[in-house]
Amino acid sequence: MNAKNLLPLLAIGFLLGCGKTDSDPYSGSTIKTVETPEQKAKFKVALLTPGPVSDSGWSALANDGLKSIQDDMGATTNHKESTGTKIAEDMRAYARDGYNLVFGHGFEYNKPAMKVAKDFPNTVFVSSSGGETAKNVGAFRFDLEEGFYLAGYMAAMMSKTGVIGSVAVADYPSILSTLRAYAAGAKAAKPSVMVLPPVYFGQEGDVAKAKNATDQVIAEHADFVIHQANAAAQGVFDACKEKHVYAFGSNANQNDNSSGAVIASAIIVTKTPFKELADAVKRKIYVGAIGEYAMSNDAIDFVINPKLASKVPAEVQQKIKDLASDIKSGKLKVPKDKF
Repeated sequence: MNAKNLLPLLAIGFLLGCGKTDSDPYSGSTIKTVETPEQKAKFKVALLTPGPVSDSGWSALANDGLKSIQDDMGATTNHKESTGTKIAEDMRAYARDGYNLVFGHGFEYNKPAMKVAKDFPNTVFVSSSGGETAKNVGAFRFDLEEGFYLAGYMAAMMSKTGVIGSVAVADYPSILSTLRAYAAGAKAAKPSVMVLPPVYFGQEGDVAKAKNATDQVIAEHADFVIHQANAAAQGVFDACKEKHVYAFGSNANQNDNSSGAVIASAIIVTKTPFKELADAVKRKIYVGAIGEYAMSNDAIDFVINPKLASKVPAEVQQKIKDLASDIKSGKLKVPKDKF
């Protein structure tokens, strides 16, 4: 794990596992603590998502993190879809029920957490992106911009029309930042490429609207489309399949989508960050902050679909590999918004 990125989130380092190892900072001795099943069950973690965890994308990857906490830490876990005015209400309900940690998977969960946390000092609230923090409120910053940058670069290098586009559910700051990185990658590869403005369809989980938005992008001659559509991503993929253009998966590895249209995916890997955070909360060492996770600590990846790899020229594959290495080492800094 990259120490620079980890320290602001956890305040001190720690080791993962059901049997925890605590080091005495003064004597240097190490004590092995073995927890009983009853002790493990006292730790409760909840997850709020904007869509179903069956979406094979944004919500599913958060559920992967939650499952890792349940399986590897023996925690009691729960999940609920929660949007709009229900967010604060659901956060309060979990806190009243004695949950130690409540995840809100999205930028939109940060502000409600700040309001609710004041009344529940013994519960930690963490959102996936967001800029506000308190003693018991924090956020993850997953640098998905790095994966989107590579997608834009690859799209520009391969596009036959010279036009690429994107579709998103809404213009959340975290989404806008990834789409700007996509455009930056494309322009770095080929300055003459036309990157269409994002088309927003505005309704979580509405596959039909996502498909219509994608049709609009393709009608403008885009032959590569990336998305931030969450549970409605299937609409993007279906439109790309019908029009014989390529799509990029995002957030989760969507290369195996049945449409056969996904040529590569920009991926967030949640298991380690989620477990590290949960471990810090359980050990009562968590300090509210914004933790940054990127390619440098293996939380972001970009994977070309092996089934379509033959469609990607060897020189393009090598360039993407080289760029990923440069990003991971810090040689290449991908642009990202502050929010």
